Formats: sequence, C-alpha cells, structure tokens
Amino acid sequence: MNIMTIRDLSILFCFVFGTTHVAAATTASNIKFKPCPESPNCVSSLSSDKKHFIKPFEYSDRSENARQRLIDILKNSQGARLVKIEGDYLHAEFRSLIFRFVDDVEFYLLADESIVHVKSASRSGYYDFGVNRRRAERLRSAFEDPAK
Repeated sequence: MNIMTIRDLSILFCFVFGTTHVAAATTASNIKFKPCPESPNCVSSLSSDKKHFIKPFEYSDRSENARQRLIDILKNSQGARLVKIEGDYLHAEFRSLIFRFVDDVEFYLLADESIVHVKSASRSGYYDFGVNRRRAERLRSAFEDPAK
C-alpha cells in the first residue's frame, strides 16, 4: 500500500487548487470592471454596447513582458499615476492638465488569450468629448507598437 508523503500531498494540493485558481483568474467573466454608466464618458472592452465598446489590446510575447511594457507606458504617460498593480490587474489615474479632472483607467491581462482588457472612465461630468476613447487608443498604439 502506497502512503502519500507530505510532499506528494502538497504537490497534489498545488496542482488541484493552483490550476483552478489560474483558470478562474484568466476568464473574462471574472474581471471586476464595473460596467460603463449610460453617460458617454467611458469606454470598455467588456461593454456590450457599441457606444462604450473599445477593442482589447493584443500582444504576442509573454504575458509578463506585456504587463511590464504596459506599466512602463503608464509610468511615462503625462498626468498618469499608477494606483494599483495586483497580479494581472492594473489601475491608473489620469489627471487633466487644466481642470485637474481625474479619469480611471483599468487593465486586465488575459494570458491565455494574449489580450488586455481596458476600461477608461471619467469620475465626474457627463461628456468627456472623446478623451477616454482617444487615451485608450493612444495607449493601445504605444502598447501594440513599442517602436513608436
């Protein structure tokens, strides 16, 4: 009769629970972006309506490299401040130069799909005059084409 050692049990535990955790963490349904409000001052790659939808970012290298590239872009973006870096989730605040309005920009990397979901939303006001969409597209351009 084989008796499992503590080492065997710990390997089994890590395999069963680690695999479950990884699978759960990489599904789009578990991303904790709040939905965009009805106002036109938000874009999200998880939005189901055309008014708020924006394509997720795509990458072809390792997810760790993509994550670091995104962090570097945010650190070098004017008016940006990284608020939270937690695993595959990033949250940055962008402050406008003149009126000092704050917009929240969130990212969630899905390594299994080689995409980054993005949400950019104004904290206040109703109209943003396309600022959040343009910002997300600028970040996409810098992210998807590092040579720029």
